[in-house]
Amino acid sequence: MGYNPQKPMEGRISDLGPPHYEKFFPPVIKANKGKWLWHEITQPGVLMHKSETGDEVYSIRVGSPRLVSVEYIREVCDIADKHCDGFLRFTTRNNIEFMVDSRAKVQPLLDTLASYGNKYPVGGTGAGVTNIVHTQGWVHCHTPATDASGVVKAVMDELFDYFTSMTLPAQVRIALACCLNMCGAVHASDIAILGIHRKPPMIDNKRISGVCELPLAIASCPLGAVKPAKAIVDGVEIKSVKVTVERCMFCGNCYTMCPAMPLADPEGDGIAILVGGKVSNRISAPKFSKLVIPFLPNTTPRWPETVAAVKKILVAYAADARKYERIGEWAERIGWEKFFEKCDIPFTEKSIDDYRLAYDTWRTTTQFKFTSHIK
Repeated sequence: MGYNPQKPMEGRISDLGPPHYEKFFPPVIKANKGKWLWHEITQPGVLMHKSETGDEVYSIRVGSPRLVSVEYIREVCDIADKHCDGFLRFTTRNNIEFMVDSRAKVQPLLDTLASYGNKYPVGGTGAGVTNIVHTQGWVHCHTPATDASGVVKAVMDELFDYFTSMTLPAQVRIALACCLNMCGAVHASDIAILGIHRKPPMIDNKRISGVCELPLAIASCPLGAVKPAKAIVDGVEIKSVKVTVERCMFCGNCYTMCPAMPLADPEGDGIAILVGGKVSNRISAPKFSKLVIPFLPNTTPRWPETVAAVKKILVAYAADARKYERIGEWAERIGWEKFFEKCDIPFTEKSIDDYRLAYDTWRTTTQFKFTSHIK
Protein backbone atom coordinates (compact mmCIF):
# COMPACT_ATOMS: atom_id res chain seq x y z
CA MET A 1 0.00 0.00 0.00
CA GLY A 2 1.38 3.43 -0.95
CA TYR A 3 1.71 6.30 1.51
CA ASN A 4 -1.29 8.64 1.53
CA PRO A 5 -0.31 12.11 2.84
CA GLN A 6 -3.98 12.89 3.44
CA LYS A 7 -4.29 9.89 5.77
CA PRO A 8 -0.81 9.45 7.30
CA MET A 9 -1.90 6.72 9.74
CA GLU A 10 -3.66 4.58 7.14
CA GLY A 11 -2.13 1.09 7.00
CA ARG A 12 0.61 2.08 9.42
CA ILE A 13 2.02 -0.52 11.81
CA SER A 14 2.30 1.36 15.09
CA ASP A 15 3.27 -1.31 17.63
CA LEU A 16 6.93 -1.58 16.65
CA GLY A 17 9.57 -0.89 19.29
CA PRO A 18 9.14 -0.68 23.05
CA PRO A 19 5.75 0.22 24.56
CA HIS A 20 5.33 3.76 25.89
CA TYR A 21 7.08 4.15 29.23
CA GLU A 22 3.92 5.44 30.97
CA LYS A 23 2.51 1.92 30.78
CA PHE A 24 5.10 0.88 33.37
CA PHE A 25 4.52 3.69 35.87
CA PRO A 26 3.20 2.66 39.28
CA PRO A 27 -0.21 4.34 39.76
CA VAL A 28 1.16 6.81 42.35
CA ILE A 29 3.93 7.88 39.95
CA LYS A 30 1.51 8.31 37.05
CA ALA A 31 -0.95 10.31 39.15
CA ASN A 32 1.72 12.70 40.41
CA LYS A 33 3.92 13.20 37.38
CA GLY A 34 5.37 16.71 37.46
CA LYS A 35 4.00 17.35 40.96
CA TRP A 36 6.85 16.17 43.17
CA LEU A 37 7.96 18.83 45.66
CA TRP A 38 10.86 17.35 47.61
CA HIS A 39 12.44 14.13 48.79
CA GLU A 40 14.39 12.82 51.75
CA ILE A 41 16.39 9.73 52.66
CA THR A 42 14.59 8.17 55.60
CA GLN A 43 17.30 5.54 56.14
CA PRO A 44 20.14 4.14 54.01
CA GLY A 45 18.64 2.82 50.78
CA VAL A 46 15.13 4.23 51.37
CA LEU A 47 13.99 7.45 49.69
CA MET A 48 10.66 9.21 50.20
CA HIS A 49 9.34 11.60 47.55
CA LYS A 50 6.50 13.97 48.52
CA SER A 51 3.97 15.32 46.02
CA GLU A 52 2.05 18.58 46.13
CA THR A 53 -1.08 16.39 46.31
CA GLY A 54 0.11 14.93 49.63
CA ASP A 55 0.94 11.55 48.08
CA GLU A 56 4.19 9.84 48.99
CA VAL A 57 6.27 7.23 47.22
CA TYR A 58 8.96 5.22 48.97
CA SER A 59 11.79 3.82 46.83
CA ILE A 60 13.78 0.96 48.33
CA ARG A 61 17.10 0.83 46.51
CA VAL A 62 18.77 -2.58 46.21
CA GLY A 63 22.23 -3.21 44.74
CA SER A 64 22.36 -5.78 41.97
CA PRO A 65 25.42 -7.38 40.31
CA ARG A 66 24.28 -6.11 36.88
CA LEU A 67 25.00 -9.38 35.07
CA VAL A 68 22.18 -11.50 36.41
CA SER A 69 20.46 -14.80 35.68
CA VAL A 70 16.90 -15.44 34.57
CA GLU A 71 16.26 -17.05 37.98
CA TYR A 72 17.41 -13.86 39.69
CA ILE A 73 15.06 -11.73 37.57
CA ARG A 74 12.14 -14.05 38.35
CA GLU A 75 12.89 -13.78 42.06
CA VAL A 76 13.02 -9.98 41.82
CA CYS A 77 9.68 -10.00 40.02
CA ASP A 78 8.19 -12.25 42.73
CA ILE A 79 9.26 -9.71 45.37
CA ALA A 80 7.73 -6.88 43.30
CA ASP A 81 4.48 -8.87 42.88
CA LYS A 82 4.30 -9.47 46.62
CA HIS A 83 4.96 -5.91 47.80
CA CYS A 84 4.73 -3.43 44.90
CA ASP A 85 1.84 -4.59 42.69
CA GLY A 86 4.45 -5.88 40.26
CA PHE A 87 6.18 -2.54 39.66
CA LEU A 88 9.95 -2.00 39.87
CA ARG A 89 12.68 -0.17 38.01
CA PHE A 90 16.40 -0.47 37.36
CA THR A 91 18.56 2.62 37.87
CA THR A 92 21.46 3.69 35.67
CA ARG A 93 23.89 2.36 38.30
CA ASN A 94 22.44 -1.17 38.17
CA ASN A 95 20.29 -0.85 41.30
CA ILE A 96 16.79 -2.25 41.61
CA GLU A 97 14.24 0.16 43.04
CA PHE A 98 11.06 -1.27 44.55
CA MET A 99 8.44 1.48 44.93
CA VAL A 100 5.55 1.50 47.41
CA ASP A 101 2.99 4.23 48.09
CA SER A 102 2.90 4.27 51.90
CA ARG A 103 5.30 4.09 54.85
CA ALA A 104 3.44 1.05 56.22
CA LYS A 105 4.57 -1.03 53.24
CA VAL A 106 8.28 -0.24 53.64
CA GLN A 107 9.22 -2.46 56.59
CA PRO A 108 7.51 -5.64 55.29
CA LEU A 109 9.43 -5.19 52.02
CA LEU A 110 12.71 -4.64 53.91
CA ASP A 111 12.02 -7.77 55.97
CA THR A 112 11.49 -9.83 52.82
CA LEU A 113 14.73 -8.53 51.30
CA ALA A 114 16.61 -9.25 54.55
CA SER A 115 15.33 -12.83 54.54
CA TYR A 116 17.61 -13.52 51.55
CA GLY A 117 20.73 -12.59 53.56
CA ASN A 118 23.05 -10.28 51.59
CA LYS A 119 21.59 -11.23 48.23
CA TYR A 120 19.50 -8.04 48.05
CA PRO A 121 21.51 -5.36 49.92
CA VAL A 122 19.64 -2.13 50.61
CA GLY A 123 21.74 1.03 50.31
CA GLY A 124 23.57 3.20 47.81
CA THR A 125 22.01 6.49 48.90
CA GLY A 126 23.36 9.70 50.42
CA ALA A 127 26.86 9.91 51.87
CA GLY A 128 27.91 6.38 51.02
CA VAL A 129 29.40 4.36 48.18
CA THR A 130 26.92 3.90 45.34
CA ASN A 131 26.72 0.73 43.29
CA ILE A 132 29.67 0.47 40.91
CA VAL A 133 28.68 1.04 37.32
CA HIS A 134 30.83 -1.12 35.05
CA THR A 135 31.32 -2.37 31.54
CA GLN A 136 31.33 -5.90 30.09
CA GLY A 137 34.84 -7.14 30.84
CA TRP A 138 35.89 -10.66 29.96
CA VAL A 139 32.28 -11.87 29.94
CA HIS A 140 31.18 -10.17 26.72
CA CYS A 141 33.60 -7.56 25.38
CA HIS A 142 36.30 -8.46 22.84
CA THR A 143 38.84 -5.71 23.69
CA PRO A 144 38.97 -5.61 27.52
CA ALA A 145 42.24 -5.16 29.39
CA THR A 146 40.69 -6.41 32.62
CA ASP A 147 37.52 -8.04 33.83
CA ALA A 148 34.57 -5.93 34.92
CA SER A 149 32.22 -7.88 37.17
CA GLY A 150 35.08 -9.84 38.78
CA VAL A 151 36.94 -6.69 39.85
CA VAL A 152 33.71 -4.99 40.95
CA LYS A 153 32.72 -8.00 43.06
CA ALA A 154 36.14 -8.02 44.78
CA VAL A 155 36.06 -4.26 45.45
CA MET A 156 32.48 -4.13 46.69
CA ASP A 157 32.99 -7.11 48.98
CA GLU A 158 35.58 -4.95 50.75
CA LEU A 159 33.47 -1.75 50.66
CA PHE A 160 30.11 -3.37 51.41
CA ASP A 161 29.60 -1.52 54.72
CA TYR A 162 29.99 1.81 52.92
CA PHE A 163 27.15 0.83 50.56
CA THR A 164 24.67 -0.01 53.33
CA SER A 165 25.48 3.07 55.45
CA MET A 166 25.84 6.84 55.03
CA THR A 167 28.94 7.54 57.13
CA LEU A 168 31.19 9.22 54.53
CA PRO A 169 31.61 13.00 54.11
CA ALA A 170 29.66 12.87 50.83
CA GLN A 171 28.57 10.52 48.11
CA VAL A 172 31.31 8.44 46.50
CA ARG A 173 30.78 7.10 43.01
CA ILE A 174 33.06 4.31 41.83
CA ALA A 175 33.12 3.18 38.20
CA LEU A 176 34.97 0.61 36.14
CA ALA A 177 35.73 0.55 32.42
CA CYS A 178 37.60 -2.48 31.14
CA CYS A 179 39.52 -0.60 28.44
CA LEU A 180 40.43 2.89 27.30
CA ASN A 181 37.42 3.11 24.99
CA MET A 182 35.64 3.61 28.29
CA CYS A 183 31.99 2.74 27.89
CA GLY A 184 31.85 3.20 31.69
CA ALA A 185 31.69 6.50 33.60
CA VAL A 186 35.32 6.54 34.69
CA HIS A 187 35.91 10.08 33.40
CA ALA A 188 33.45 11.51 35.91
CA SER A 189 33.61 9.30 39.01
CA ASP A 190 35.17 9.90 42.41
CA ILE A 191 37.24 6.72 42.11
CA ALA A 192 37.70 5.11 38.71
CA ILE A 193 39.11 1.69 37.85
CA LEU A 194 40.29 1.56 34.24
CA GLY A 195 41.60 -1.42 32.32
CA ILE A 196 44.63 -0.46 30.21
CA HIS A 197 46.56 -2.13 27.41
CA ARG A 198 50.29 -1.37 27.25
CA LYS A 199 51.37 -3.32 24.20
CA PRO A 200 50.40 -2.83 20.54
CA PRO A 201 48.36 -5.46 18.70
CA MET A 202 50.09 -8.64 17.62
CA ILE A 203 49.79 -9.56 13.95
CA ASP A 204 48.97 -13.16 13.04
CA ASN A 205 50.22 -13.25 9.48
CA LYS A 206 49.06 -16.86 9.00
CA ARG A 207 45.43 -15.85 9.52
CA ILE A 208 45.32 -12.24 8.42
CA SER A 209 44.63 -12.70 4.72
CA GLY A 210 41.89 -15.23 5.46
CA VAL A 211 39.90 -13.35 8.11
CA CYS A 212 40.61 -9.66 7.44
CA GLU A 213 39.90 -7.03 4.84
CA LEU A 214 43.21 -5.19 5.03
CA PRO A 215 41.93 -1.77 3.85
CA LEU A 216 39.29 -1.93 6.61
CA ALA A 217 41.89 -2.76 9.25
CA ILE A 218 44.08 0.12 8.05
CA ALA A 219 41.20 2.60 7.92
CA SER A 220 39.98 1.62 11.40
CA CYS A 221 42.97 3.18 13.17
CA PRO A 222 42.14 6.71 14.39
CA LEU A 223 45.85 7.61 14.59
CA GLY A 224 47.05 6.13 11.30
CA ALA A 225 49.28 3.62 13.11
CA VAL A 226 48.30 0.65 10.91
CA LYS A 227 50.04 0.59 7.53
CA PRO A 228 50.19 -1.89 4.61
CA ALA A 229 53.11 -4.29 4.70
CA LYS A 230 54.36 -7.54 3.23
CA ALA A 231 55.14 -10.70 5.20
CA ILE A 232 56.60 -14.12 4.43
CA VAL A 233 54.40 -17.08 5.43
CA ASP A 234 55.65 -20.60 4.64
CA GLY A 235 58.05 -19.16 2.09
CA VAL A 236 55.34 -17.19 0.29
CA GLU A 237 55.07 -13.40 0.34
CA ILE A 238 51.62 -12.20 1.40
CA LYS A 239 49.96 -8.85 1.93
CA SER A 240 49.71 -7.89 5.59
CA VAL A 241 49.96 -4.83 7.85
CA LYS A 242 52.39 -3.35 10.36
CA VAL A 243 51.83 -1.15 13.41
CA THR A 244 53.76 2.03 14.13
CA VAL A 245 54.12 1.55 17.88
CA GLU A 246 54.80 5.24 18.61
CA ARG A 247 51.40 6.18 17.19
CA CYS A 248 49.36 3.33 18.73
CA MET A 249 47.07 4.25 21.63
CA PHE A 250 45.96 0.62 22.29
CA CYS A 251 42.29 1.28 21.54
CA GLY A 252 41.60 -2.08 19.86
CA ASN A 253 39.79 -0.62 16.84
CA CYS A 254 41.97 -2.66 14.49
CA TYR A 255 41.15 -5.88 16.35
CA THR A 256 37.46 -5.04 16.07
CA MET A 257 37.86 -4.97 12.29
CA CYS A 258 40.52 -7.70 12.05
CA PRO A 259 40.53 -10.74 14.38
CA ALA A 260 44.14 -11.49 13.36
CA MET A 261 45.35 -8.41 15.30
CA PRO A 262 44.69 -9.40 18.95
CA LEU A 263 45.49 -6.82 21.64
CA ALA A 264 45.00 -8.79 24.87
CA ASP A 265 48.21 -9.64 26.70
CA PRO A 266 48.56 -11.26 30.15
CA GLU A 267 51.55 -9.14 31.19
CA GLY A 268 50.87 -5.90 29.35
CA ASP A 269 47.24 -5.57 30.40
CA GLY A 270 46.31 -4.22 33.81
CA ILE A 271 44.46 -1.54 35.74
CA ALA A 272 44.93 2.19 36.29
CA ILE A 273 43.25 4.14 39.08
CA LEU A 274 41.86 7.65 38.55
CA VAL A 275 40.21 9.91 41.13
CA GLY A 276 38.37 13.18 41.50
CA GLY A 277 35.74 13.14 38.76
CA LYS A 278 32.14 14.18 39.34
CA VAL A 279 29.04 15.40 37.53
CA SER A 280 27.62 17.31 40.50
CA ASN A 281 27.58 21.10 40.27
CA ARG A 282 27.54 21.55 44.04
CA ILE A 283 30.42 23.39 45.79
CA SER A 284 32.49 23.29 42.59
CA ALA A 285 32.03 22.74 38.87
CA PRO A 286 31.95 19.22 37.39
CA LYS A 287 35.40 17.66 37.13
CA PHE A 288 37.20 15.07 35.08
CA SER A 289 39.04 12.39 37.03
CA LYS A 290 42.84 12.38 37.14
CA LEU A 291 45.30 9.49 36.89
CA VAL A 292 46.95 8.67 40.23
CA ILE A 293 48.07 5.03 39.86
CA PRO A 294 49.25 4.23 36.31
CA PHE A 295 49.37 0.44 36.55
CA LEU A 296 48.24 -2.45 38.76
CA PRO A 297 48.44 -6.09 37.61
CA ASN A 298 45.55 -8.35 36.70
CA THR A 299 45.90 -10.58 39.73
CA THR A 300 42.91 -12.88 39.33
CA PRO A 301 40.57 -13.89 40.81
CA ARG A 302 40.36 -11.20 43.54
CA TRP A 303 42.63 -8.35 42.32
CA PRO A 304 44.07 -7.64 45.82
CA GLU A 305 46.27 -4.73 44.65
CA THR A 306 43.32 -2.92 43.10
CA VAL A 307 41.05 -3.58 46.09
CA ALA A 308 43.72 -2.31 48.51
CA ALA A 309 44.36 0.83 46.44
CA VAL A 310 40.67 1.76 46.21
CA LYS A 311 40.09 1.17 49.92
CA LYS A 312 43.19 3.15 50.92
CA ILE A 313 41.96 6.18 48.97
CA LEU A 314 38.45 5.86 50.42
CA VAL A 315 39.64 5.50 54.02
CA ALA A 316 41.99 8.51 53.72
CA TYR A 317 39.15 10.58 52.24
CA ALA A 318 36.70 9.50 54.95
CA ALA A 319 39.14 10.49 57.69
CA ASP A 320 40.17 13.89 56.32
CA ALA A 321 37.48 15.45 54.11
CA ARG A 322 34.91 17.99 55.25
CA LYS A 323 31.20 17.28 55.23
CA TYR A 324 29.69 17.39 51.71
CA GLU A 325 33.17 17.50 50.12
CA ARG A 326 33.65 15.10 47.20
CA ILE A 327 37.00 13.35 46.71
CA GLY A 328 38.18 15.74 43.98
CA GLU A 329 37.23 18.77 46.06
CA TRP A 330 39.08 17.36 49.04
CA ALA A 331 42.20 16.74 46.93
CA GLU A 332 42.11 20.26 45.51
CA ARG A 333 41.65 21.84 48.95
CA ILE A 334 44.60 20.03 50.55
CA GLY A 335 46.64 20.02 47.32
CA TRP A 336 47.25 17.06 45.05
CA GLU A 337 50.74 16.66 46.51
CA LYS A 338 49.17 16.13 49.94
CA PHE A 339 46.59 13.78 48.42
CA PHE A 340 49.33 11.45 47.19
CA GLU A 341 50.94 11.58 50.62
CA LYS A 342 47.75 10.86 52.61
CA CYS A 343 46.79 8.00 50.29
CA ASP A 344 50.32 6.57 50.34
CA ILE A 345 50.56 6.67 46.54
CA PRO A 346 53.99 7.17 44.94
CA PHE A 347 53.98 10.05 42.47
CA THR A 348 55.56 9.27 39.08
CA GLU A 349 55.96 11.10 35.80
CA LYS A 350 53.03 9.03 34.49
CA SER A 351 50.71 11.27 36.54
CA ILE A 352 51.89 14.46 34.83
CA ASP A 353 49.37 15.78 32.32
CA ASP A 354 51.55 16.18 29.23
CA TYR A 355 48.96 15.59 26.50
CA ARG A 356 49.84 18.25 23.95
CA LEU A 357 46.22 19.28 23.25
CA ALA A 358 45.19 19.45 26.91
CA TYR A 359 45.51 23.21 27.30
CA ASP A 360 42.48 23.38 29.61
CA THR A 361 43.46 20.54 31.91
CA TRP A 362 47.14 21.29 32.48
CA ARG A 363 47.98 22.84 35.81
CA THR A 364 49.72 25.73 34.11
CA THR A 365 51.06 27.58 37.16
CA THR A 366 54.45 27.01 38.76
CA GLN A 367 52.81 26.68 42.17
CA PHE A 368 53.96 23.62 44.09
CA LYS A 369 53.15 22.60 47.65
CA PHE A 370 56.18 20.92 49.16
CA THR A 371 55.22 18.15 51.58
CA SER A 372 57.10 15.49 53.49
CA HIS A 373 56.13 13.09 50.71
CA ILE A 374 58.39 14.92 48.23
CA LYS A 375 62.03 14.01 48.66
